[in-house]
Amino acid sequence: MTRRYYTLDVFAEKKYAGNQLAVIRDCAGLSDNEMQLIAKEMNYSETTFIIREDTAHENFDVRIFTPAEEVPFAGHPTLGTAYVIQQEILQREVDAVTLNLKVGPIPVTFSYRDGKPDVLWMRQIEPVFGDTVAHTAMAELLQLSPADLDPRFPPQEVSTGLPFFIVPLRTLDAVRRAAPETKQLLRFVAPYTAKNILVFAPETYETGNDFNARVFTDYLGIPEDPATGSANGCLAGFLVKYRYTGKAALRANVEQGYEIGRPSLLRLDAEAQGESIEIHVGGRVIPVARGELV
Repeated sequence: MTRRYYTLDVFAEKKYAGNQLAVIRDCAGLSDNEMQLIAKEMNYSETTFIIREDTAHENFDVRIFTPAEEVPFAGHPTLGTAYVIQQEILQREVDAVTLNLKVGPIPVTFSYRDGKPDVLWMRQIEPVFGDTVAHTAMAELLQLSPADLDPRFPPQEVSTGLPFFIVPLRTLDAVRRAAPETKQLLRFVAPYTAKNILVFAPETYETGNDFNARVFTDYLGIPEDPATGSANGCLAGFLVKYRYTGKAALRANVEQGYEIGRPSLLRLDAEAQGESIEIHVGGRVIPVARGELV
């Protein structure tokens, strides 16, 4: 059977920036092993597989694979797949679609400009906060000085479906210098639920952005990710929980991927509502290519 596929740049303001994604359609007959092999062949950080299309209700069953394993949730695959659904499957303007992922249903909403999707937004599940880590231990892992870490806030595990360590640094220079060594990182994360690390600082390359972030994903076989919606959703929860900006609400632009030549822009919209935190992560999607799997 011939299956259509699409490649896209997600969280990208222009082509060949952001995070690359492959989306495969008509995958109901594929086995888990076949999907895993295709994801390995594509060799992007993630590949998504659309299993079931309920076009009447804008509801779709989707699975996400890295080259190494299936994951329950990831941000840029969710937005990129929603873009393909709107443009290639529904082919009409819709307010929202729902992707049924391993982590649960994730709604994605659309804004449009000149009849084309502009910024897409996904609502993430409630953040869960896990273990904190001593500043000295995290500094050693990142090959930084403890003085490079922001002493006001602890490095902490946060999950909105996929867990990350969120590590507040003081300066953009510290973000640039962060350099975890792979074997040491894998030993460090072994006892924790979170296996990947987001570091951030309130200094940016581009005027108008609010934070610069880097995401180290050695555990997934990719040393650094250029744009990570799931990690930035965790960052949004962290910033709101600790009132980082002095407020219980957050509207922010986060740049990522500059250090590896894939500049990306992620938009965060989060707010504390009683004991819960509602988080939305947004960005643009740019189509790159299409083809057929044979």
